[in-house]
Amino acid sequence: MNFKIVNPYTGKEIAAYPVNSTEDISDALDRADKYYSFQRRHTFDERAQQLGQIAKAFHDNAEVLAKTATENMGKRHAEALAEANAAGNIAQYYADNGPAALQPKPYTYLGDKQAVMQYESTGIVFAIEPWNFPYTQVMRVFAPNFLMGNPVILKHAAIVAGCADQFEKTVYSAMHAHGGFQNLFLTNEQAAAIIADDRVQGVALTGSTQAGRIVASEAAQALTKTTLELGGNDAFVVLPDADVDQAVADGAISRLRNAGQVCTSAKRYIVTEAIADEFVTKMKATFEQQVMGDPTDEKTTIGPMSSERARDQLQLQVDTAVEHGAEILVDGGAQKSRDGFFFKPMLLGNLKPDNPMYDAEFFGPVGQIHIAKDTEDAIKIANDTQYGLAGAVYSKDLDEAKRVADQMITGQIFLNQPSNGYPELPFGGVKSSGYGREMSDQALYEFANKKMIAKG
Repeated sequence: MNFKIVNPYTGKEIAAYPVNSTEDISDALDRADKYYSFQRRHTFDERAQQLGQIAKAFHDNAEVLAKTATENMGKRHAEALAEANAAGNIAQYYADNGPAALQPKPYTYLGDKQAVMQYESTGIVFAIEPWNFPYTQVMRVFAPNFLMGNPVILKHAAIVAGCADQFEKTVYSAMHAHGGFQNLFLTNEQAAAIIADDRVQGVALTGSTQAGRIVASEAAQALTKTTLELGGNDAFVVLPDADVDQAVADGAISRLRNAGQVCTSAKRYIVTEAIADEFVTKMKATFEQQVMGDPTDEKTTIGPMSSERARDQLQLQVDTAVEHGAEILVDGGAQKSRDGFFFKPMLLGNLKPDNPMYDAEFFGPVGQIHIAKDTEDAIKIANDTQYGLAGAVYSKDLDEAKRVADQMITGQIFLNQPSNGYPELPFGGVKSSGYGREMSDQALYEFANKKMIAKG
């Protein structure tokens, strides 16, 4: 069995990677376990120095990484180059800040007795990562765990097998102890066997809610901790006093970047009646002026979707929504008459709670506009979802924006700016969007042994 790489711009197969054998998997687990034992004799500072070298390797290899991402999943070159460098920035963040965050923490008990909590590695972390951000998603798991001393084994999405290979090669170019990171091309059945291995002490998944339920169940049988970063249906709330031009510009970028294939993009524009007409008119114009084309062409603003399946699934969702009453504000959809897997951006309105697509995640360039009577109604609509990954609130009154943000049930809220991921900030969700946190100091503790030593 091979993982076939199909260029989404041309629709043609460009490479294939063989699935790893049972022997390959056994060797990888053995190698990772030896690395885990070896690293317990070394310090955070030593690994931070190595991580800095890895960060430099990603910056140095950014063009190759970007080209591979564009060929594997259709990401526009400018976005792919930015992502490759962002992966390097994440590694550098942990190289610079990780050791300080892992200093032992003192405690006092029974009045005057002293204790200390120290952070230690726990074992192999198995990372199951998605195709939409093939470098930064992997680095979010790898960098903090590498610093901790936990070896990482990667199962990447099949359609970005080339990106997985390039990630591994880039890491290897900066370090010689290959047990710290290993990429394997795996089936779901092979992944389940790895999760069941006693040496695996953590599983980090980014993917669909359905995948999260499956992986969490498998890990639970092995009593292995998981972190899950799953889907989102993020609210982009625009209050009556917002700067409409800024909200439209930011909202369009948030919804359409990466061809709309972003977990934390502005999937639901929730706009109060007072400014709805202006917002709708300007957002329609913005969607209509997008330029589909070659992802390597600077003039292109929308590249192809990642696969034929992704494009067709999105079209099916749109058709279902419209059949049940949704209004097409900007027409578009799957462009099956041209080569590649293109989907012309669409804007929908009038999605009611009884529409089967009301709380579905549209993973592509489809925006929704919901008109709220007032601010309180906007909050109600924002929270009327199974998801809780991110969101944004726009208002010239920051106190009011913060009041609204406080009432929104989600993992992260951005005020007067679109949601995004930054190494310094915790990233993760609640409800059906998963649990656990990536990025910031919080990611360091997810798969750490917080060992308490109490002095008598």
